[in-house]
Amino acid sequence: MSAREWLLLVVLSILWGSSFFFIKIILQELQPLSRVFIRVGLAAIALTTFVYMRGQRMPASPRIWRAFLVMGALNNLIPFTLIVWGQTHINSSLAAILNATTPVFTVVLAHFIHDQRLTLNRLVGVLLGLCGAIVLIGSEVLYELNLQSLGQFAILGAAISYSFAGIYGRRFRKLSPVVTATGMLISTTIMMLPLTLLWDWSFKLSIITWSALLGLAILSTAIAYLIYFHLLAAVGATNLLLVTFLIPISALLLGVFILNEQLTWNAIAGMALIFVGLVAIDGRLVSKIKQCKKQ
Repeated sequence: MSAREWLLLVVLSILWGSSFFFIKIILQELQPLSRVFIRVGLAAIALTTFVYMRGQRMPASPRIWRAFLVMGALNNLIPFTLIVWGQTHINSSLAAILNATTPVFTVVLAHFIHDQRLTLNRLVGVLLGLCGAIVLIGSEVLYELNLQSLGQFAILGAAISYSFAGIYGRRFRKLSPVVTATGMLISTTIMMLPLTLLWDWSFKLSIITWSALLGLAILSTAIAYLIYFHLLAAVGATNLLLVTFLIPISALLLGVFILNEQLTWNAIAGMALIFVGLVAIDGRLVSKIKQCKKQ
């Protein structure tokens, strides 16, 4: 990858890592469903404007919009809602670390759904990643299932939903990435509207909360998706996997130094196991070590 692509990868990790920080601020005044609705709604408006400014058009096919609805549910509605609810019971740093298990579940699902067999290094990576998640959640869950444990399971559920979305999203290869992201966000907004109106309508917010919402919608969603799909086309999915290593770092820094969150030993140990698992799944470091030994 070029220096410019590495820079974009770091920027993307900061934008996505900061989403956990923004969510924690927003949750002080806004309920989970309202937060998700405003996030996807503002991002949908921003990306729709961008699409038409570029002279592109949204597709009219009902079949494509049905696919957008499924993608919106898997990649936005379900995981965004689970993450927001989970963060009402756990801190942003822990949520970001647990969310880093997404590639672990993706490898497992791809093995069964797309017949992409688990290689030895990927199998080792999956086992290490799952061990990291177990260490993070702790043994207390065996004796008492409390709200903190449920919050952690909610983040893992979001990671699994992201994994399904990554596999399902392969059908959009022939569409413009920006159009795909816009259609997905519009579909999510449509699905979220009745849920928000029925159960979670509350918009009397402070300037700080509105600022965090704008940051979440424009920076961590709209702009992040543009960078994501650009990198996906430029460097491929394998290189883009590297962002998974970087997201928890920015989330940790924001959580610890600005929100004054505390990291426990099991959070650090769990993160280490997950990171080693991701290295094994990625495979490039293992390949380089083998090449060095041969030389």
